[in-house]
Amino acid sequence: MISNRWIEQRKSSWGRLDMLIRQLEGSGIRALSSAELREFGLLYRQVAADLSAVRSDRASGTLEEYLNGLLSRAHNRIYSGRRAGFGSIWRFVARDYPRIFRQMFSYVATAFVIFLAGAALGTLLTMSRPEFMRVMLGPAMLETIDHHQMWTHSIVSMKPQASSAILTNNIGVCFLAFAGGIVAGLGTLLLMFQNGLQVGVISTACSQAHMALDLFSFMAAHGSLELPSIFISGGAGLRLATGLLFPGMLSRRDSLSNAARESVRLLAGVVPLLVVAGILEAFLSPSSAPAGVKFAVGAVLFCALAFWLIEGGRSTKATTPISAS
Repeated sequence: MISNRWIEQRKSSWGRLDMLIRQLEGSGIRALSSAELREFGLLYRQVAADLSAVRSDRASGTLEEYLNGLLSRAHNRIYSGRRAGFGSIWRFVARDYPRIFRQMFSYVATAFVIFLAGAALGTLLTMSRPEFMRVMLGPAMLETIDHHQMWTHSIVSMKPQASSAILTNNIGVCFLAFAGGIVAGLGTLLLMFQNGLQVGVISTACSQAHMALDLFSFMAAHGSLELPSIFISGGAGLRLATGLLFPGMLSRRDSLSNAARESVRLLAGVVPLLVVAGILEAFLSPSSAPAGVKFAVGAVLFCALAFWLIEGGRSTKATTPISAS
């Protein structure tokens, strides 16, 4: 068990490493002398050992988070000298991003649960109160459903323009889910719940009109990437909110700064997913391709996404957690 005496003995080393990191962040590596650079390396290894000791004590969660953030900042300073290029991009995509996702999976899972709660409520209200469905969907969409027509058919005649518009809209939704974290997470929670509510209402209305296959075959291909992107963006927003609300041993400003760096890196991974989803939503989803093809494409993409996020970066051992740079 970690004692208060042990913490007091180690606190000076943590503070010294934090001070050196701040010098590097402010003025770069030239701000440190040769002796200070050697000290930086020694402190880095010592704090890594301290973090391993803290992790053995389940009651030291706040201290673990503080040391994890401190080591992550030091890690970023150590490797910030790498030249940017295709190799750096590939390392981020293939190795770093899946680790970031797994590190912050609890936030993504929370966003997903909020979305599911909204979807469940939308389903129940649509089944029990038809007037709620009419208010949510509006007369135009209800008319197309009554005539057993998909409102997405208009996309087929303007595929290139539709792809651009869809991509812009999806990026906007994901950005709002992330930015909502700055208002104590309320914006993120509201957006997750509202999107879930809309999906619940629309899917139930289509099911009642015997259009479930039309709807879900339309959603299958692009939804396999678009929906996870929304959940990941919501997780980034919730990470931002926790940095604001629960600073732990850091000042609120430093805590928010660390949370912002981590959440931005988590958000960065959804951009390529949204590009692919936008293309599929404009060209494949509303097309006359067989439903089986659309479901197959969605299943393959979702399995590939899950494999990347679960297994990516595991082959290379990391001595420290990956965080923001």
